[in-house]
Amino acid sequence: MRLGINLGYWGLGNDADNIAVAQEADRLGFAVCWAAEAYGSDAATVLAYVAAKTERIDVGSAIFQIPARTPTMTAMTAATLDTLSGGRFRLGLGVSGPQVSEGWYGVKFDKPLARTREYVEIIRKAMSRERVVHEGPNWTLPLPGGPGKPLKLTIHPVRERIPLYIAAIGPKNLELTGEIADGWLGIFFAPEQAALSLEPLTAGRARAGRTLEGFDVAPNVPIAVSKSDSPEDLAAAADIFRSYTALYVGGMGSREQNFYNRIARRMGYEAAAEEIQDKYLAKDYAGAAAAVPQELIDRTTLVGTRERIADRLRAYADAGVTTVNLSPGGFSIDERITALRTAAEAVELAGLA
Repeated sequence: MRLGINLGYWGLGNDADNIAVAQEADRLGFAVCWAAEAYGSDAATVLAYVAAKTERIDVGSAIFQIPARTPTMTAMTAATLDTLSGGRFRLGLGVSGPQVSEGWYGVKFDKPLARTREYVEIIRKAMSRERVVHEGPNWTLPLPGGPGKPLKLTIHPVRERIPLYIAAIGPKNLELTGEIADGWLGIFFAPEQAALSLEPLTAGRARAGRTLEGFDVAPNVPIAVSKSDSPEDLAAAADIFRSYTALYVGGMGSREQNFYNRIARRMGYEAAAEEIQDKYLAKDYAGAAAAVPQELIDRTTLVGTRERIADRLRAYADAGVTTVNLSPGGFSIDERITALRTAAEAVELAGLA
């Protein structure tokens, strides 16, 4: 099993700490360092900076938002980052959500599966350095009746094929990810319910004539280290992620279009998901956080001592996860570094190195 680190969003007052975390992950032998974007910092700039401050660890976008860039611009950015990092870039893509897509980018959020498929197809063409000719419902290259002509990428990425990941939640999007991507960026993944994600991923791979062999199953997993595994200490560690879980399940998107609320319902937490959303949308944020079941947090995070985390990592590996991308809880650099070191030790303890 490989470990990754997700720095989340840049510009929240912890930028220096983020670089220290990335450098420690690099020193510990982590496989990849991811950065996110929404409507604040962009991921590409952050990843270029992180690549310059590290030596071996891959850098990846988790994710580049599809409505933010044309597919050929994304191909240019990916090729540039791969060249600047010496062949260490991984391209993660996602459709974002309707509020960001339409409210920030002015891009209609419709037919996300078809848009993703077309986007990846154009990127693959551009990255292969063939002349890009494409005609589809979202993009036509070159535009007909004008001076445009088929062009090809002028620079050479270090690798012929840069690993491409898709962040997916719904069953149909998961199938598409298995079919056209090299890896999956997941969230709220529970080893006990791995089939919710892995069955559609496997179906997508089969549609492309492949299996999950060589496909990177890479969920994002928050982590918090506790003093002991007593019920009180585990509850305190889980509490670190209550607001985070409530934000996603209750407040990401609208009542009608919240993908994270849907996955909580598919996991069997229908009543809790409804209560969390009702309270969050009513701006009762404390009540929404209190309504998050501890079982949901425990199943979708790594909390506890090194030994308990090692046991949970075995469960992730047994479920088919190949990379665990950690999001350390806590606000201090010491807490975050401790979480990285504990996870590295837990991988060794679990016999997964």
